[in-house]
Amino acid sequence: MNKVEISQLKENFFETISKEWMIVCAGKPDHYNMMTASWGGIGWLWNKPVAFVFIRPERYTFGFSEQNDFMTLSFLGDSEEARKIYQLCGSKSGRDVNKTVESGLRPIPVVEGRGVAFEQARLTLVGKKLYSDDLKPEAFSDPSLIDKWYGTHGGMHKMYVVEITEAFIQGNAE
Repeated sequence: MNKVEISQLKENFFETISKEWMIVCAGKPDHYNMMTASWGGIGWLWNKPVAFVFIRPERYTFGFSEQNDFMTLSFLGDSEEARKIYQLCGSKSGRDVNKTVESGLRPIPVVEGRGVAFEQARLTLVGKKLYSDDLKPEAFSDPSLIDKWYGTHGGMHKMYVVEITEAFIQGNAE
């Protein structure tokens, strides 16, 4: 992994997050969990580069996100291997299986041992929590979204705003 300046990233995150997906990982190198996410965003808030990450409370990763100051967003690409990893990390719970072993992901400690990235990632963003809040039914301007996304799908997401503090790429790719 090669560290790059965040300002040098040329990703189309609309495409990257919605079509490629990402692995959200929270915890420390000796105790962490990760999950696949296809919702989120990258932007600029409070004069900082930020990511918006959404995690449901029933996800095992939720507890790690609550207990730790950092999380990573790893983008694996669109290969067959990456799809298998995304599928496993999105369909299995870390409560029941060791996703690192089952997926073949190779963890790398980041942020002085306060986070975990993965060797296979073509791009990793390290995020430090700045703000979090639960989505609330009364705050929706379009109530049909509640039925569509929360009726039988589980609890409402918690939104985390994380400052992107570091970015790493594989090789010279951007």
